[in-house]
Amino acid sequence: MARPKSEEKRDAILAAAVQIIADQGLGAPTARIAGLAGVAEGTLFTYFATKDLLLNQLYLGLKAELRQAMMATYPADAPLRDRLRHIWDRYVDWGVHNPAKRRTLAQLIVSDRLATETRALGSEGFARIEDMVREGVAQDLMREQPPDFAAAILASLAETTMDFILRRPDSAENYRAAGFDALWHAIGR
Repeated sequence: MARPKSEEKRDAILAAAVQIIADQGLGAPTARIAGLAGVAEGTLFTYFATKDLLLNQLYLGLKAELRQAMMATYPADAPLRDRLRHIWDRYVDWGVHNPAKRRTLAQLIVSDRLATETRALGSEGFARIEDMVREGVAQDLMREQPPDFAAAILASLAETTMDFILRRPDSAENYRAAGFDALWHAIGR
């Protein structure tokens, strides 16, 4: 009889995958991931039947964590600009405090190894942000552009802001504010 799967081992494999992929890219061997997780490579495949399944689950976990970080204490009744600033600040904070997760997620986003269903599931929780963009367009506070384009602008500017904050933490608030101003000027009216 097979032993029951352990959440601790599954979490250790996912955490190891974050570190290895952040350092070595998506082509890193599963043996390295298993080694860092402290499990045999066969054990890794007990939890994730294929490397693609591991990558898809890792993507969903990182997207869920990012969504939770961005939407925690979301001020639903605040003015639109304040809500966008909330999301911006939380996104930048998450990236600055989780550089390996940020690098891994960036690689997964552009990977052809993610299933279409996985991408759809990863995007589901961000509907509130898309709704906010639509609301901003309807109120003539934001330029009309596809929500995914506005999200790409936000992500690009946030990545730049995170990089500068990591290089010069003493200027973090200045970079955070300047990045948000650039975002607002790019998508706001």
